[in-house]
Amino acid sequence: MDTIFLMNSLWVMVGAVLVILMIGGFILLEAGSTRMKNAGHIAGKTIFTFGLASLVFWAVGFGFIFGDNANFFVGLSHFFYSGYEIEGINLSSSVFFLFQLAFAGIAITIALGGFAERAKLSVYLVFTILFSALVYPVVAHWIWGGGWLAEHGKQDFAGSTVVHLTGAMAALAATLLLKPRIGKYNKDGSANNIYGHNQVYTSLGVLILWIGWFGFNAGSTVSVDGGFFGFVALNTNLAAGAGAVAALLISWVVMGKSDVTTLLNGALAGLVAITASCAFVDTWAAVVIGFVAGMLVFYSARFFEKRKIDDPIYALSVHGAAGVWGTISTGFFATPELATVGLPGLFYGGGLTQLGVQLMGVAVSGAYAFAVSFAILFVAKKAMKGLRVTEEEEIMGLDMSEHGSYGYPEVFMAKENKLTS
Repeated sequence: MDTIFLMNSLWVMVGAVLVILMIGGFILLEAGSTRMKNAGHIAGKTIFTFGLASLVFWAVGFGFIFGDNANFFVGLSHFFYSGYEIEGINLSSSVFFLFQLAFAGIAITIALGGFAERAKLSVYLVFTILFSALVYPVVAHWIWGGGWLAEHGKQDFAGSTVVHLTGAMAALAATLLLKPRIGKYNKDGSANNIYGHNQVYTSLGVLILWIGWFGFNAGSTVSVDGGFFGFVALNTNLAAGAGAVAALLISWVVMGKSDVTTLLNGALAGLVAITASCAFVDTWAAVVIGFVAGMLVFYSARFFEKRKIDDPIYALSVHGAAGVWGTISTGFFATPELATVGLPGLFYGGGLTQLGVQLMGVAVSGAYAFAVSFAILFVAKKAMKGLRVTEEEEIMGLDMSEHGSYGYPEVFMAKENKLTS
């Protein structure tokens, strides 16, 4: 067993751990962005759905992505992976499997953000199984598993489309079918702010996600040879910083205040956007990509709110809009030296070819993820007598209605004691 094999295996294992750690970031981000009465529910269902998605990925997801005997749609082998070695990778196959599993877990976590504060726990269970089997693996196969978009040279190094846009389009399907939370919109169509209960949680969640993203992007090199992972990590950090600064500035100029939520979303949008291009662009382009993403997320959130699309954790803007921008950005900025997949971008003499491939990949992948997710949820709505908890349960909070206990027992039990005394 050579040294490079062992070092690659160790590096990708570190990357897998960092990506799984991002689940903790999402717990803090989602719980902090929503109300106290739902915090325990959000934390618990996130752990539960990651566990369930892991089992589905082991059973069929990995095989649909990377299996042999592939057709236009999916791969058709490597089901119920048992640790055997896979040809074509210079690292432990079990480590590679775990790394890919972590990405599938992030995709479903993003998707479930669109269900926040109003969906039944049973809906999370059903959707996690079907999304992890029928949605995410198909798009991943098209782009990463040697599918038809890969044959066209689609550039998506670590998943702006495969993970983030796919998750966001599923979240969009959920928000449309679930409808807005009680109290979000007035009869005249104006929106009310439903504030998250803890900005410290959301800030810490973003920091954990930022750190985890080094596993997400730099880990996707799946190699230590040449130290290229360091360059990918540098681009990742620059884009996140530019996104945070841009979002702060645009909110300050437009609103007269530097909104904390917008700032945090800007950092995440920069990370999402650079995920596709981190290995294909120069550092200056990473700054531009992140800066544009930071501004885009501000206006995207306003766009969805005006259309009465209630998105509590901004999944559509952070992962959807920024995912689209990040994917098409390689069509502009990919350099001849770094474009190991596809062609150089428009600004480097590559013409419109790669930009066209990127646009096609976004359109087809986004449409597939939305259509199948919508169909799954539409059927589930009929079969399960609705996707949403009752009005009484929603007002009570999902901590108590779905789990029978409070995430903050001292606070809520003290209130109940006051009411009964």
